[in-house]
Amino acid sequence: LITLALGGLSVLSMPAQAQNATGQAVYERVCVTCHANGTAGAPKFGDAKAWKPLIAEGQKALVRTAIKGIRQMPPKGGDASLSHEDVERAVVYMANAAGGRFKEPK
Repeated sequence: LITLALGGLSVLSMPAQAQNATGQAVYERVCVTCHANGTAGAPKFGDAKAWKPLIAEGQKALVRTAIKGIRQMPPKGGDASLSHEDVERAVVYMANAAGGRFKEPK
């Protein structure tokens, strides 16, 4: 387990067990902690209105931000063991669930 401190809020996240996991698997292990309920201002999974401006930034920009971290989101959602491709798959999964048309990394 990884404990993340987000603006005074502690969140637990399960580290990814294997590289090259599906976007859904990475979401369910790591991203769900904040994106399921909007913790710390995270856009909720499937919320098209909240994701629209993020999707408009484009896949590359959004993936870069997810890898680097932004505001209260730590780099790679707090799981440093994730590969860049794992993070990209999770971003694609979440963005597409909110109406995006991002492509899976090769």
